[in-house]
Amino acid sequence: MWLFYSIQLYMHMDLGFLGIKPLTTRGLIGILTAPLIHGSIPHLVSNTFPVMFLGATIYLFYDRIAPQVFLQCYFFTNILVWFFGRSDFYHIGASGLVYALASFLIFFGIFRRQFRSIIISVVVLIVYGSLVYGILPQNGYVSWESHLMGFIVGMGAAFGMSKIRKVYS
Repeated sequence: MWLFYSIQLYMHMDLGFLGIKPLTTRGLIGILTAPLIHGSIPHLVSNTFPVMFLGATIYLFYDRIAPQVFLQCYFFTNILVWFFGRSDFYHIGASGLVYALASFLIFFGIFRRQFRSIIISVVVLIVYGSLVYGILPQNGYVSWESHLMGFIVGMGAAFGMSKIRKVYS
């Protein structure tokens, strides 16, 4: 994310065209690149720390399923935004990924019903519980669709992964 933002600054160009433009062939590239593109430093910072914290939590506590969870959260969220997002602008940023990772960690404990997973769920809920407000349309420039789709994907991934016997070493 920081590399892409640095390229934008250094090259004096807006990489927003690499975002998700729903239901267009041009917008398909955004399924791969949208979470890497940010419009400002505050936007970038507001996504960096949650991605690092939530990603590290998944890789630290659920190392066996972490790569699969991360890839599902990354790609399925963006695919759903491509299908269901507002088509009048490009959807950029990693907030869909943030919502997916947080949702996964919250719901995994609920579905798994193991002490360790429940504790992780409670901590994530305490730290990121206010994210729920972001899944509702509020600001025309914020992709609430990315938030909502990420939340749904994270919940779905948690449900699917909760059936796996060994999720950590």
